[in-house]
Amino acid sequence: MNQAIVEAISLLIKEKNIDHDAFQEMIQSVFLAAIKKNYGNSDNFDVIFNMDKGDIEIYCEKTIVADDEVEDPVMQIGVSSARKEDPDFEVGDDYVEIVDYRKFGRRSILAIKQNLIQRIKEIEKENLFNEFSNRIGEIVIADIRQMSRREIRLNIDKTEVLMPPEEQIYNERYKMGQSLRCIIKEVRQTPKEPEIVVSRSAPEFIKRLFELEVPEIYDGIIEVKSIAREAGDRTKIAVASNDKRIDPVGACVGMKGVRIQAIVKELNNEKIDIIAWSDEPELFIRRALSPVVPTEVVLNFDDKSAQVIIPDENIASAVGRKGQNIRLASALTGYSLEPLKESDYYEEEIKISEVDGITDSVRKKLESAGYQYADEILDAGIERLVEIKGIGPETAKKIVETLENLYEIEENSEQNESGQDTQDDQETESEK
Repeated sequence: MNQAIVEAISLLIKEKNIDHDAFQEMIQSVFLAAIKKNYGNSDNFDVIFNMDKGDIEIYCEKTIVADDEVEDPVMQIGVSSARKEDPDFEVGDDYVEIVDYRKFGRRSILAIKQNLIQRIKEIEKENLFNEFSNRIGEIVIADIRQMSRREIRLNIDKTEVLMPPEEQIYNERYKMGQSLRCIIKEVRQTPKEPEIVVSRSAPEFIKRLFELEVPEIYDGIIEVKSIAREAGDRTKIAVASNDKRIDPVGACVGMKGVRIQAIVKELNNEKIDIIAWSDEPELFIRRALSPVVPTEVVLNFDDKSAQVIIPDENIASAVGRKGQNIRLASALTGYSLEPLKESDYYEEEIKISEVDGITDSVRKKLESAGYQYADEILDAGIERLVEIKGIGPETAKKIVETLENLYEIEENSEQNESGQDTQDDQETESEK
């Protein structure tokens, strides 16, 4: 037994976290490759590796033949040679020879060592990839060991991980040796070592922080439905309770805000809006636009878009700085939101209170049924109007005719004004 190989194997067994069966198979395959190179064939060889001692034994099975019939010394042995070991051997018996691999030569032994080291590195890489692939989504504490413009390299239990610029919070300032909470986001296979990517900007990082601070989320009583985040500035998180007795927003905020404050502190005062999720799109959109409450939400289910009508004085808050609030609300709800000022949206609409020809009693009945504008009544039609208590078919017909006539008058007036403007322009041109 070559002592250098024994020591190398023993050291590797102790230092590397390698599966027993995988290591056994690796040792066998490496030595069988060396045997094939030296003998031209390895089919009748067995390699036995003692994991405890780090010892290797190689056996070669041969068939005993007459001394003058030995054609292949690797597969056969003469009977006289075999009887030196045991006088009872006969032609046709099986003979097992113990092979001393020191006879392979110095180059072969060196190749075995190099092959072993290479194979062990491959197993290490595979183990590392599998380990961290199973830990994707887990929050870890990592220490900064190297910083550059392109990336930050950190250590997690002696394993190097990477935080690219896009996974960093843009307004955070990092220092060498600093400990950071981050989430394992991705594990990539590379020609060298597996590349483990961690993140502080991912929305999943927010979710994991809430799980740590809010036991109801960790236990599944409160569910995080969706998250929209622009790291370093603002996050909107929608939560729902599976227990009617528990307020999801209150549980996330905590007594005197202690829970949400811990998360905000971890994120260097990033603003977080906690929103009660709803399966009714209109209500959910209204809540998602916090801190602004829209006057009206007009949904389009076909393309998942919505117009949100905002009071003129609140339009800036609804849109947010550089459109951030409306953008996050859109991402949170899954609807493309278009903010409109009240003055622009209701500009051409006629209120019922402004229409002549509708009595006060009929007007009150329409308003109590939720109709405030003329176009709403025309869209409803006679069939819907007669469902209102106190309005019969004749009254409904008269209301619709009155409103239609009103719109015709307005349309004719606009056309006349447009024609007059054109005529005035022509006369002015002629004078020139």
